[in-house]
Amino acid sequence: MPTTSRRPGVVVQECAAGLVNVHRETGVAAPLAFTAPPTTRSGPLSDEVLVSICTALRIGPEDVVAHQWVVNGPEWAAVQLGSAQDVLDLQPDFSSHPDLMVGALGFYPDGADNAADLEIPGFAPAAGIAEDPVTGSLNASVGQWFLRSGRITGEYTAFQGTLLHRTGRLRITPDGTGNVLVGGATTTLFRGTAEAPTCWPPALLALLPLMLRSAVGARR
Repeated sequence: MPTTSRRPGVVVQECAAGLVNVHRETGVAAPLAFTAPPTTRSGPLSDEVLVSICTALRIGPEDVVAHQWVVNGPEWAAVQLGSAQDVLDLQPDFSSHPDLMVGALGFYPDGADNAADLEIPGFAPAAGIAEDPVTGSLNASVGQWFLRSGRITGEYTAFQGTLLHRTGRLRITPDGTGNVLVGGATTTLFRGTAEAPTCWPPALLALLPLMLRSAVGARR
């Protein structure tokens, strides 16, 4: 649920991770970006978890270049493969591991024709989503991991949804404070307003955001 902010160009979004600052920059192709919420769990995956992920992705542990917990709410685990093409070649099967949340990532070579730096599908069977076309939470924590480990020092572009024939494009930008901004262009599919009668009891008003999200989900 958006809340007001006294800072020009900033909207505060309330979500399960807490209050998140959404920044709006005028005159650019992708004007919206949010400040990544804090990573609450990091560090390498256990051998057991890594084996489960590799089984689901149908690869071997030797195919994993690096791995990390990248949790800022959702229980994301990230595995880095040798290249973006290795990621695009994945044919995962999560039927035996439906409780996983996995981001598989690989870098494109310098000078790639598509101007992307990274390919990063997000597989979320634990949330009932086989693959998400764009995932802010995953890209936020992966960006923080890359920044603190020295894998990146400047802005990069991540592609997501390619395996779904979708064109998710995210811009990850270090903000100069040790954190990253996650942004990209969006498309407005519908818009509207809702008015809640002041006579509604507080308990029902508190449920209004959930009711609106359910209505949006039903229209997808």
